[in-house]
Amino acid sequence: MTDDGPAGMAIGSFSSLSLDPAQVLYCPAKNSGSWAKLRTSPHFCVNVLAEDQEDVSRLFSTKNEDKFAELGWKRSANGSPLINGVLAYIDCTIANIVDGGDHDIVIGDVTDLAVTHEGAPLIFFRGGYGRVTF
Repeated sequence: MTDDGPAGMAIGSFSSLSLDPAQVLYCPAKNSGSWAKLRTSPHFCVNVLAEDQEDVSRLFSTKNEDKFAELGWKRSANGSPLINGVLAYIDCTIANIVDGGDHDIVIGDVTDLAVTHEGAPLIFFRGGYGRVTF
């Protein structure tokens, strides 16, 4: 969440970092306009898209200024945008931002997480969307 309202971006590099303490990381490009907006927020929420949310992923991969205008969403416990219909979410407070060359490495302390419903995640691999079954 920014002073101007909700902001978000599609992330290709996301990982669990530590179980104790619970931490995750993601790696936004330094030249990303969305990252420039999000960088000032002390919190972020990872929204794990469900297999039927390819349109949401495509929207968040654009430079569209108001990505939340036509989406249903609410604030997470930390105040970050939580998109309706996601498979899971991970709410975090930023612990550190480390230089990673042309990307930043954002380390987050996990403050809340949940699987919101059963289903399969949306997968992006080798330039295309796919699905996995368990």
